[in-house]
Amino acid sequence: MNLLKRNLLVSAISTGLLAVGLMAFEPYQTKDNVLSAAEKKAGWQLLFDGKSTTGWRPYRNQASEGWEVKDGQLRCKEGKLDHRSDLITAGQYDNYELVFDWKIEKGFNSGVIYRVEEGDRASYETGPEYQLIDDDGYPEKLEDWQKSGSDYAMHPPAVIAANPQGQYNHSRIVVNGAHVEHWLNGKKVVDFNLWTSEWEALKAKSKWKDAKLYGMIKKGNIALQDHGGGVWFKNIKLRPL
Repeated sequence: MNLLKRNLLVSAISTGLLAVGLMAFEPYQTKDNVLSAAEKKAGWQLLFDGKSTTGWRPYRNQASEGWEVKDGQLRCKEGKLDHRSDLITAGQYDNYELVFDWKIEKGFNSGVIYRVEEGDRASYETGPEYQLIDDDGYPEKLEDWQKSGSDYAMHPPAVIAANPQGQYNHSRIVVNGAHVEHWLNGKKVVDFNLWTSEWEALKAKSKWKDAKLYGMIKKGNIALQDHGGGVWFKNIKLRPL
């Protein structure tokens, strides 16, 4: 084998190994709402099958008309309805990586709330909220801590990374002990630690100052917020840590 052929072969092998390595960490999604072989091997769980709300229920088992499965997507319907409720996981989780795809309609907002404890209060009064909102078309002026990817009312996103309304975004939440990360479209937008003196001081100055359980739950449900509808989800997956 001459030197040129040998170098071409080494380059091809190296490229192939690199591709395999990348696939192991970021499996290529060919279909919505399914787990790839690599994801299954890594311990991922599918939380939405694209066909039903199996594994989910209304918060506090309240009456709810707001949610439907449409074309492989979980939709929170907009418009006037008599009964609305957040949708929460049947299971409870402590430390995990959660990924999901979402899009928002013009002028709407919602959120994904984690480590939620049910009780006689709203889900957002116990769990931190990953904000989902139409950053550009919302009818009111937004503070930075209200924008997409923020830890709502606590930590603003480091960068504005959401796609325009009507386009899907890819989000990732990591909660591991006290450490929390929010990712949006491949960018880390929030990184903080719960229960530190800095976090306690921030909470004391925020709208959560009188919500004693806010951020204190170490194992709880995941909630998809019904804030009047206008939000769609798919590819909701969780990997315990």
